[in-house]
Amino acid sequence: MQGSDGVSSLTRGRLWSREEATAPMEYKVISALVLVFVLALSTLAETQSETCVMAPRERKNCGFPGVTASQCTSKGCCFDDTIPGFPWCFTPKTIDVPPEDECEF
Repeated sequence: MQGSDGVSSLTRGRLWSREEATAPMEYKVISALVLVFVLALSTLAETQSETCVMAPRERKNCGFPGVTASQCTSKGCCFDDTIPGFPWCFTPKTIDVPPEDECEF
């Protein structure tokens, strides 16, 4: 039986089935890629950390003259006004955290 477009209902049904089967597969592939990406980012986050403890000469300015502690920390920066001649508001230092050794019992 042919429709007004000249395509049989059997053929139309098969094409629709193929399209239906392809769409869920695309979602599965996208979901798998997102999962891999999230796992990779979480691994990276576990191996790096930030600290405000550093030598004064390592400080990189993050503020402006007269910045307050609350203004500085609201920008995600460190604040320490105890050492004159060095930036009081400075960017935190990124440090690598070694992975913990697994306990062998």
